[in-house]
Amino acid sequence: MNTVGLVAFALVGSTKAIREDFDLFGIVVVGLAMAFAGGVTRDVLVTRTPLALQSPVEIGLGLFGVALAMALRLVLVSPDTHPITLVADAIGLAAFATAGAIVATEAGVSAFGVIALAAINAVGGGAFADLLLDRAPFVLFEDFYATCAVSGGLTYVVAGTVGVAGGTAAALCAAVTVATRLAAVTYGWELPTAEDLEPPTR
Repeated sequence: MNTVGLVAFALVGSTKAIREDFDLFGIVVVGLAMAFAGGVTRDVLVTRTPLALQSPVEIGLGLFGVALAMALRLVLVSPDTHPITLVADAIGLAAFATAGAIVATEAGVSAFGVIALAAINAVGGGAFADLLLDRAPFVLFEDFYATCAVSGGLTYVVAGTVGVAGGTAAALCAAVTVATRLAAVTYGWELPTAEDLEPPTR
């Protein structure tokens, strides 16, 4: 799960930087930030050394994702909005939500903690990448995104509570996350804003 998430999110983060005309160094920085920031935050919260600092393989996977983004840019006009990137984003979201839930369970946190770490692991990198791109994190104001990770984490907790094996619970978490995200992209799902909840004026 961690490997899939690293490659997918490094690709997505890099395409965002490419869209903003960042130079090669900036593209690498944003790509790696999106790949690693969520996982590093997760590891800090459970008081363990971040995986990104334990093995050069982790960085290599992130750089592979960056390279894929640059390759896509050579053959696609708008790689950031291409279905390949959108699907990679959904897969990365699901992989990191599942990885976060697994790590949280191993750390012995509460059910709420499992769901929270699943969401943080899944969306933390994207939020940090948006800050580097000088804009408000999009997970806070548009699209049906973080909710997908929360749904996946909740599925993992419920599955574990009813006695489903860990591997199956992880698969269910990933499936729910990626399915809800792809459905949100396909059908344009969005959470309501405060204005949407206001009663109509006469």
